[in-house]
Amino acid sequence: MSASNGTSLNVKAFIKKYTMVIALVVVFIFFSFLTEGRLMLAQNVSNLLLQNSYVLVMACGMLLCILTGGNVDLSVGASLCLSAALAAKLLQIGAPALVAILASLLVGALIGIWQGYLIGYIHIPPFICTLAGMFLFRGLGRVILDSRTISVSNETFLNLFTSYIQIPGLDENKHCVSALIIGIVVAIAVAVIMLMSRVRQKKNGYETGSLAAAIAKLVVIDALIIAYTYKLMNYKGVPVMLLWILVVVLIFAFITSSTVFGRYFYAVGGNEKATKLSGIDPRRVYFWAYFLMSFLAGLSGLLMVARIGSVDGNMGQSYEMDAIASCFIGGASAYGGSGTVPGIMVGALLLGVINQGMSIYGLSDMWQYVVKGAVLLLAVVFDVVSNHKTGKS
Repeated sequence: MSASNGTSLNVKAFIKKYTMVIALVVVFIFFSFLTEGRLMLAQNVSNLLLQNSYVLVMACGMLLCILTGGNVDLSVGASLCLSAALAAKLLQIGAPALVAILASLLVGALIGIWQGYLIGYIHIPPFICTLAGMFLFRGLGRVILDSRTISVSNETFLNLFTSYIQIPGLDENKHCVSALIIGIVVAIAVAVIMLMSRVRQKKNGYETGSLAAAIAKLVVIDALIIAYTYKLMNYKGVPVMLLWILVVVLIFAFITSSTVFGRYFYAVGGNEKATKLSGIDPRRVYFWAYFLMSFLAGLSGLLMVARIGSVDGNMGQSYEMDAIASCFIGGASAYGGSGTVPGIMVGALLLGVINQGMSIYGLSDMWQYVVKGAVLLLAVVFDVVSNHKTGKS
């Protein structure tokens, strides 16, 4: 093979591997020009993650469902509404913030146990089971709310989710040096972890790729971290909600990439019969996928009620579609068995940038739906064509 052919293959492999990352950068630059730089304002950059907190959290659980064979959970928006409604109602009658939080998470867990059991052990098709749940839990949420809107003003509850990290004497409003310091520390930690991982892989005889490519990737990641925290420094600092998102993302990234339990989801989606013959019980895998999904929906309900400050019976409508779209746009296969947490985070951010960019530009809702639908379709078509799939085989 000639050097030119080798270079061509490397470029093609790079583009295929980082297609959505490249798309995210292109879309961000496009909307920055389209909005005349307003997308780059510190407040908008800060709000980008906060407005999409529910997507970033629920997409982690939705990935597990999709990995099992392209299955989805249609009830997560309704579960989020029920969780948020219960928290708001308890706070309204004077319950402590901790009681409201635990009750909402418990509801999410109970929904997960119920649906996980029906899907995993009774073999109810996931689409039918979660479609029924979508109506059932939405109705229960409206019963709790009595078809009214309930406002939340409990300061302890709100501070746990919507406050900002600010150090007295170091930070002032819209000039929070601590945010940049945190960004630099995180960038150093990421560099150390990535380099140690490379050394460990090389020591164990694994293929590690070129050092130049690894350093370039590290530089880009660290530059983005520092640039983002620099923007946060010029607004209100690091939001506590960002910490909640990071905890969920890091836990699920570790589970799916570094644990035997996480590999079970890929195995079931790849070939369920072979997985069963190898001694893995697919029923348990389905159960845990839908249990964790519903639990994260409960947590997302808390994040959303704190951010919005009120709950009504329509909260969470179409949220399941945002979570599903984030997974498919981020590279999860429509047939199951493949997909990563970092990938779906890129998908969620891409969707978030599109939503925020169109809103700032002033594009009407009807065209926003058209754009999001087109992006989702293109992502799935790219997955099918690039992996030469014509069906689940």
